[in-house]
Amino acid sequence: MPDSAWFTRLAAIGEKLGRFEWLGPDHAAFLLAQGPTLLVTFEKVAEIRQRQPGQLPLGYHVARGRGWSHLCLVAATDSWFRDPQIYAYFDRLVDDAFFDGFDRVVFYGAGMCGYAAAAYSVAAPGATVIAIQPQATLDPSVAGWDPRWPEMRRTSFTDRYGYAPDMIEGAAAAFILYDPEQNLDAMHAALFTRPFVTKLPCRNLGRDISGALDAMRVLPSILAAACSDAFDAALFWTFYRIRRNYRPYLQTLLARLEEDGRPFLAALLCRNVLSRLDAPRFRAKLDEYENLLAMSGVELPPMAHRPAAAGKDR
Repeated sequence: MPDSAWFTRLAAIGEKLGRFEWLGPDHAAFLLAQGPTLLVTFEKVAEIRQRQPGQLPLGYHVARGRGWSHLCLVAATDSWFRDPQIYAYFDRLVDDAFFDGFDRVVFYGAGMCGYAAAAYSVAAPGATVIAIQPQATLDPSVAGWDPRWPEMRRTSFTDRYGYAPDMIEGAAAAFILYDPEQNLDAMHAALFTRPFVTKLPCRNLGRDISGALDAMRVLPSILAAACSDAFDAALFWTFYRIRRNYRPYLQTLLARLEEDGRPFLAALLCRNVLSRLDAPRFRAKLDEYENLLAMSGVELPPMAHRPAAAGKDR
């Protein structure tokens, strides 16, 4: 199905359940009108179509079954939602007191969508913002140290809804998720430092934290908790414990220990994984490290039992 047909389908759903509106050729607004809780998400067409069930926005899946309302700003291109028609759309929502009609409002986005979620949250004072790996700005005078996306350097980030860290000043709370090992993302996260901002470092999740959290089935729970006014750092770390069973994370962690030349810790990691998961790759690595450590005269602490042989790693 081409994107044009997909937008036609989304428009039909919006017209039936709320509203759909084009905001220029590259952006659209989809509204699911239900209850007094509003989840505002900024999402890219490609990610919706590749990752989400039924090729419908993530926010739709979180809100629909819970009776919440959902406003999704959809981008067909990597635009950072820097478009005068989007500015005018949010201006109109403010003039119409749209956000005042909800008891709770949550803004969410990741990457360029995280930038937009923070930037446009200024339209709904008192909202909660959850931004994953957001850019603070791509203005070269502020973030000239970020060489990514050189094609965006001519785009203005200094006019309406421009510098995201300033735009969250009216938020009740903001949560910034990032991997501190990703230096550029960490530098952007530092620009969001405010008393009401909670930074949640997701070490070793890499360049696509939202994709990893979605694959772990944690992301919908985070958004649902935020919409229920229950989300905080403690709950996030409870959700985030599932990474202990997420193989890409474990493989990244093992690779990091190998790169750092820490065979003892790598062996302990392999043991821990094998105590919980069927993971022949980690078994092979454990054998390798046990032999390497034995040659150096180092022994691992005794185990209550050695994990039994297992099938193929998934």
